[in-house]
Amino acid sequence: MSASLHLAVRNAAALTTALARTRGYDLITRAGYLAMSGPTLLRVLAVRPDPDPDDIAELELLVKRAPARVVVEDSFGGIDGAALGLTFWQLPVMIRPSAPVPPPDLEVRTVRTAEEWAVAERVVVEGFPLPGFPTGNAVPLALKDREGFRMHTVWREGVVAGVCLTVESDDAAGVYWVTTLPEHRSRGVGRALMHAVLNEFPVLPMTLSATKTGRPLYDSLGFSVVTQAAWWSNID
Repeated sequence: MSASLHLAVRNAAALTTALARTRGYDLITRAGYLAMSGPTLLRVLAVRPDPDPDDIAELELLVKRAPARVVVEDSFGGIDGAALGLTFWQLPVMIRPSAPVPPPDLEVRTVRTAEEWAVAERVVVEGFPLPGFPTGNAVPLALKDREGFRMHTVWREGVVAGVCLTVESDDAAGVYWVTTLPEHRSRGVGRALMHAVLNEFPVLPMTLSATKTGRPLYDSLGFSVVTQAAWWSNID
């Protein structure tokens, strides 16, 4: 497995851990995966390519007992989600070496206050979206005070038009929930966000998981695919 893939997974693990703790979810740590278990979501992240039989048996129990939505992200291909009754899709894991880009064409701000955070969270819930999460628990305010976590807003025509979250962890920066509200799409909002955060981390590689709509932007910015991660869920 490539070093770039391990960078990406370690960064995702930092986010998973922080979300579990700030949402008040149980955090389950196994050799092969992390899992956060809450009242409406079981979210599992594979952290190595070869989960042992005990890990898989424990995962099967977690899935069976899950109260509602189950999502398993496996960048290594070691988990057979079909055997757990889950549906498969893929998202590319992408990484970009550190390199400068032009300044953003729109104003991008780092969120500083609780009020600004609440606005940014609503954009993620409505525009990304994060189904099933009420505001206040989707992107918890407590993340604001965790070292390495920053929310960014991009402004257009006097309002917040898009947001993203960055996670600086060890030797990489991850970008998550790159969101543009529908009425501001195809106006350079996502590109402005990415230019801002890429320039904010001038010496770190950046990693992300690309949606189909976001992939052309990331390709144009010099991101490359390190793997096609398997995603499994009990909801189509």
